[in-house]
Amino acid sequence: MSSEYTHPLEELQAISDQSGLKLNDEKFARLMDERDPLRHLRDEFHVPKMGQILHTDPSLVSPDEDSIYLCGNSLGLCPKKAKDYVLVEMDKWATRGVQGHATGDLPWMKCGEMLEEDMMKIVGCKREEVGIMNGLTVNLHLLLVSFYRPTKDRYKILCESKSFPSDHYAFESQIRLHGFDPEDALICMEPREVTVALPTFMLWIEREGASIAVVCFPGVQYYTGQFFDIPAITKAGHAQGCQVGFDLAHAVGNLPLHLHDWNVKSSDVKFGYLNAGAGSIAGLFLHERHRENDYPRLLGWWGHKLETRFVMDNKMDLSPGARGYALSNAPGVLCANLKASLDVFNKTSMAEIRRKSILLTGYLETLVKQEYSRPVGSKQSADVGDQVYIDIFTPADPAQRGAQLSLAFSVSIE
Repeated sequence: MSSEYTHPLEELQAISDQSGLKLNDEKFARLMDERDPLRHLRDEFHVPKMGQILHTDPSLVSPDEDSIYLCGNSLGLCPKKAKDYVLVEMDKWATRGVQGHATGDLPWMKCGEMLEEDMMKIVGCKREEVGIMNGLTVNLHLLLVSFYRPTKDRYKILCESKSFPSDHYAFESQIRLHGFDPEDALICMEPREVTVALPTFMLWIEREGASIAVVCFPGVQYYTGQFFDIPAITKAGHAQGCQVGFDLAHAVGNLPLHLHDWNVKSSDVKFGYLNAGAGSIAGLFLHERHRENDYPRLLGWWGHKLETRFVMDNKMDLSPGARGYALSNAPGVLCANLKASLDVFNKTSMAEIRRKSILLTGYLETLVKQEYSRPVGSKQSADVGDQVYIDIFTPADPAQRGAQLSLAFSVSIE
């Protein structure tokens, strides 16, 4: 992926020189907070206090201080509006009962559909291409039912060796469902380095392409934080006649996506990392050229068009596009959580979020390297004795990473 961003160190150093403050001075960090155009959005979230976090050492921290939360790729912070929105739905249930399906700001019969417009701005697609539905692995299975149609000669799935377990297990079970052996049919690309260079993707796709039915990688690799080159991988897979999809669980809300323009055929999207709560409702992207495909699929009532859904004649009037993959009524409470998060995203843009992400991640990277770099010339921990150092194995190029730094410590931090 060509770098559309420059490393922020030059900008950070210019501010440091102008202010007369060193980068590792707390006053510099506070100055950056004051200049941050998105600083007001911090007040939109609950930040756990140090005293609320398990296993903290009270001799090192004040229990009343906000924690420094670095686990956004597992679970985002709770939006303050989430509780309010959930209580609205609970009160509606208590006071209106079944009428809640058709009333309120988030009618349950179409609560998923009502969030699509906000979501399409985050993932870069048309409204009919995205659906709010089901759970991450459910959506992945539904897409594989349609797009993994193995033949005698083209039956393999190409993933990467560190695939998230939710993906890996889904691949294995789909392969077995079709009568193949995962030992043969699941290709786990093993890179030479921790991160994967683009030529490695191209090499594996070109070498194995004739036997590959589906290529499926993450958008952002959860372990390394590497942002995979989605358009290049998609183009290479299509050139070999493969179906191409992505698990965007760690990419949505992390960095700008342009799924429609990138020509991705299908992607599974999960919003748990979009501050929508643990086990949150997920989403699914389907490119518009597949809006009325005749591929095999598993059907559910909520894939029926809303306009005729309650005719109840058991004659499927399938919704075109992503909505046709919905199985059941989206849970109103989970949609309330997602709405609370989307409300915050609507107060900014992915371009603004990405700019801050590049600057903030670059700042942390700079401090880590300044304070805890591996001594020059050492290759193994034995070379440095008791000296503490930190290796960063997330790509240094901002264009090749999301809002993440993956760190390896020379000492145990448990």
